[in-house]
Amino acid sequence: MTSYWVVRQGKGGSNAQEMIESGYLGVDFIGDYDIRPYLGSGSEAFRRALNGVYQELYPGTTKIGAGLAMGRLWTACEGIQEGDVVLAPKPDRTYQFGVVASGYEYHPGSPLPHRRRVDWKGSFGRDEMSPGLASSAGTQQTVLELAAHSAELAQLTRVTDSVPVMEAVIASEVEEQLAFQMEKQLEDFLVSNWRSTVLGRDYDIYEEDGQLAGQQYLTDTGPMDILAVSKDGKRILVIELKRGRASDAVVGQIQRYMGFVQETMLEPGQEVEGLIIALDDDRKIRRALSVAPNIRFMRYRVEFHLEE
Repeated sequence: MTSYWVVRQGKGGSNAQEMIESGYLGVDFIGDYDIRPYLGSGSEAFRRALNGVYQELYPGTTKIGAGLAMGRLWTACEGIQEGDVVLAPKPDRTYQFGVVASGYEYHPGSPLPHRRRVDWKGSFGRDEMSPGLASSAGTQQTVLELAAHSAELAQLTRVTDSVPVMEAVIASEVEEQLAFQMEKQLEDFLVSNWRSTVLGRDYDIYEEDGQLAGQQYLTDTGPMDILAVSKDGKRILVIELKRGRASDAVVGQIQRYMGFVQETMLEPGQEVEGLIIALDDDRKIRRALSVAPNIRFMRYRVEFHLEE
């Protein structure tokens, strides 16, 4: 199935037109450093190999910051698959779209030396997007998957899967897509209102160079919903969101993410915590959490008011 990504090429999309005209997407992150020897073994091995290089290039960068940057570099260069659709934001608020047509290429001496060939197809304006897609595609993150908006993007880009599917499968995919969108809305709302929540008193969503970086942080087992850091810098919080009643399966999911943080991101003196946020729980998840003291559970509540 086709995946959809936004890849910001240069600050504010300043290099987008150059990349489009040359038939590439490109990113920087680590400058003229040949990363070819480190590709092919997965994102975790890539981060382990290059986090230190990034920290040498940018002294003062934390291990988390280096991991975020190298994770996005790996995603742009290897995580995005051939045949996936990418959007390139341009300064005029339009988005060029195209299909990734090659693996990684190294172009030293250029502004964006880490590249993939792209068959650029066309463009559309921000005003043609739904508000949700416009918000997601307008991220300041260099690389972000737009999985919650696949159906809309398939129409905007006219790039769809050509393999026929049974009606029951279509219905299942629609249901799954709606569920994903509801969780994404919950995530976006929590991030937008973070400082007014109880979590905002003790934690900050991780930022890099003043830009939000802790939403949908990629790991080698999938993206974390939210990555936050305690205000004293001693605790790293992994947050997993569920739109309804949480299943006990989410405990294993969040433990995988916490294990990733523990192995690849913690600085000396730091510890990792987990938090599951859902509408409700049940006996199964309560039992699972009873032997996982470093994972908490919180409920969210939806209120609806009409006022004259």
